[in-house]
Amino acid sequence: MPPDVPPEAPPPAPASRPGLDALPAAFLEPPGARPAPPVHPAAGRLAAAAAALLSLTALPAIVLVLPDTTLNVVAAAAAGLGLDTGGQRALLRATGLSLPALLLAVPAAAVAARRFAARAVLLTGVLLLLAGVLAASLAGSVAVVGAVRAVQGAGAGIALPATLVIVWERRSGPLTAVWAGTLAAGLIAAMPVALRAVPLGGPDADWRRALAPVPAAAGAAAAATLLCLVLRAKGTPPLPALRRTERGQLALPLVPAAGFAFLAVLTTFQWSPGGQLAVAAVALVALLGLALAGSRDATAGSPNGCAIVMLTAGLLGYPVAGPLAGLLAAGARAEGGGAVPLAPFLAGGAAALAGALTAGLLPRDAARRAVLGGHALVVAAVVVALSADLTAAPLAALVLGLLGAGLGAALAAALRDAGIGAALFGLALCFPAVLTGQLLVLSLQVGRLQELRPGTVAEQVYGLSAGYRLWLISAGVIAVLLAGACARVTARRNGPAGKAAAGPRAG
Repeated sequence: MPPDVPPEAPPPAPASRPGLDALPAAFLEPPGARPAPPVHPAAGRLAAAAAALLSLTALPAIVLVLPDTTLNVVAAAAAGLGLDTGGQRALLRATGLSLPALLLAVPAAAVAARRFAARAVLLTGVLLLLAGVLAASLAGSVAVVGAVRAVQGAGAGIALPATLVIVWERRSGPLTAVWAGTLAAGLIAAMPVALRAVPLGGPDADWRRALAPVPAAAGAAAAATLLCLVLRAKGTPPLPALRRTERGQLALPLVPAAGFAFLAVLTTFQWSPGGQLAVAAVALVALLGLALAGSRDATAGSPNGCAIVMLTAGLLGYPVAGPLAGLLAAGARAEGGGAVPLAPFLAGGAAALAGALTAGLLPRDAARRAVLGGHALVVAAVVVALSADLTAAPLAALVLGLLGAGLGAALAAALRDAGIGAALFGLALCFPAVLTGQLLVLSLQVGRLQELRPGTVAEQVYGLSAGYRLWLISAGVIAVLLAGACARVTARRNGPAGKAAAGPRAG
């Protein structure tokens, strides 16, 4: 008879790690990872503070490359550069290159931030952004203006994913909520800040100021970057290594984003509003298809629909708040007042941070409800805006407060339990969505102006308001559709079959 074989002893249970067991699974290192040396508590706190300061300074500097206020000083630019009507169109086309450059840089920079040191990628992007800001004062031709704006956009696009990776390395839910809230706040407040820096001017105005409205923001981002390089806690467990599947998913949005950016620039060559609207509608369908396809993937998907929520932030953040700032500025001029009031937008930014931090403190099983609740607040903001006087600052503050709270809460909740691959994939879709929303609202406003042919400032404000209301109706429908898509994705991902199919996530 064969000898009896004693049963194998069960493997010892892993030791509990106080403080880490409460973190979302997406922040924990994968099984089998080499244990890192302990981090000194003071060093860890300093590194977390540096990452928080980076979020609060770099994200506003990045988002501030989006506004194009050249139209306020186009007469001065035409006089300074000797431009005719065709030259002025070329100038406005050149100053709008920052957003296409930004959205093209994000996917490649996301791969680089995961493949190489994220701080090196961040430093590269911030230095490029700072160079573009400093070169703005030297622009002396339309070609140089276009190059300056493209460099600014590329630098911002390179730095943006690196900020998220650096925050993610801290394995801190509140820190991630700060990042999400600051991004939402920046999308809401960027345009009014730029309009305050570059008001409507005559032929003697400093038109180059429109190329870099707030240069101090880039300087603050550079200082925070240097601080982040110095205050890096040694011994922090690294994120999981970049896998081939994750690299492919992060690069996936690059080709459609490049095609859409090309078409968006092409529409500036005197395309009709209907043609621009058609391009934006196709882009919207394509982006939603990418988000839904990525949500099914083990790497790019997340339990709370991060990719779809990033679409919501891009489509309904800057494209809703930016034109509202223009309407408030036009209303102030029509009444003989000053520049656009900042208070409503600051209230919206504060609400975005508060919403994000609140969502970050909720129990993990409440994150899905926070995502849907954030979309509900966005819909409420649209309903209030449609029923109110858009040029009244108190009502604008209410609208922006609801919008900011909804976007901040939805973003922070969506990032909970998401892997770093899913977060970066969603970020690669966010700014193509910004461009889509901008094309939608501008085509609707230009179409109304062409129908009305306004002869006075008051008639022009009325035409812009009418086009903006059409956009708000569309935005409300889009918000409901995106909320439904989020509900479907989260129900599938959080079900037994979805959890079994998702497997381990990167990051």
